[in-house]
Amino acid sequence: MAEIRLEGVKKRFDEIPVIKDLSLTIEDGEFFTFVGPSGCGKSTLLNLIAGLQPVSEGTIFFDGAVVNDLSPKERDVAMVFQSYALYPHMTVFENIAFPLRMKKREKGDIDREVKRIAGLLGLEDLLQRKPKELSGGQRQRVALGRAIIRQPKVFLMDEPLSNLDARLRIGMRAELKKLHQELRITTIYVTHDQAEALSLSGRIAVLHEGEIQQCGTPYEVYLKPANIFVGGFIGSPPMNFIQCSVQKLQPLEINCNGILFSPELKELSGREQVVTGIRPENVMVTAAKSEGCRDVSVVLTESAGSFNWVDVRWNEVTMKGISQPGEDLKVGSRAFMQFPLDKIHLFDAITGRRLEIQRMQRLGSGPAR
Repeated sequence: MAEIRLEGVKKRFDEIPVIKDLSLTIEDGEFFTFVGPSGCGKSTLLNLIAGLQPVSEGTIFFDGAVVNDLSPKERDVAMVFQSYALYPHMTVFENIAFPLRMKKREKGDIDREVKRIAGLLGLEDLLQRKPKELSGGQRQRVALGRAIIRQPKVFLMDEPLSNLDARLRIGMRAELKKLHQELRITTIYVTHDQAEALSLSGRIAVLHEGEIQQCGTPYEVYLKPANIFVGGFIGSPPMNFIQCSVQKLQPLEINCNGILFSPELKELSGREQVVTGIRPENVMVTAAKSEGCRDVSVVLTESAGSFNWVDVRWNEVTMKGISQPGEDLKVGSRAFMQFPLDKIHLFDAITGRRLEIQRMQRLGSGPAR
């Protein structure tokens, strides 16, 4: 196991910056995930940590030792890719045993280790099969077994579940988490799937255009997004955003599409515009009117089994919320929407930074903006 520290790491391709001055510490034994959209630099970052690509500037440390000039083998890392990269002519046993054979380990040791790893991954009955005879989930477990048997300092995983169907992905997520709890090997995971990142990780770093937008626990990143990008990227469906105007500064009064409220903030940006964010699961849409609700019209309904996702038109704003399956909501019909004030996020309209709300008070209604 290893602590990994990056200090001022930059990576350029033909003078185009891909990783921009990144500093970060990944703790010994941690399951750490880099998540972000395609092209944000997360796979490049993994390659830098692995030693597959050199850094343009900065330093990478493993347990306090500089590894910039070391090969992947010298860094003692094991990589698992989305493509499995199994040897098609070898059996499952031979694929898993391959790293130990390269180290010229004794045959008895190899047999014992392969059977131990196969038992860990539920592969005992598949050891004599070839990769073409396996399902996608089984192949991915073989690839994991080949990495685990090396007993490396660090596991590096680049979207290892992206080729699996939805049901297999969920099952493999649980297996990966259980595996990490048993082995406690430092694991760095890369994915564009924020559901994977939230379910697997001890900590998450959200990347955008080569920069870390936020680093924290799944709880922190989901409930306290650092900015509009994180709020919109983490969560499915993404957060609703509404452009709002500042009516007064002292005391602060904000018009959110006709709802007037007065938040007490740790600091005020001084802008005339702010952005309100509210997650769809906190927006309740009903057919019956209740106190404090807003009139809306139904644009779209999507069944999610135990509830429905509902898109509604609120004045000039489209919002996504939830309704109970028994609600009679039809496209084009009138409905009623409400959301709790304590679930609202406020963001600076220019910088996108989240503004820390200490207290929130509803003032009533005003003209829609």
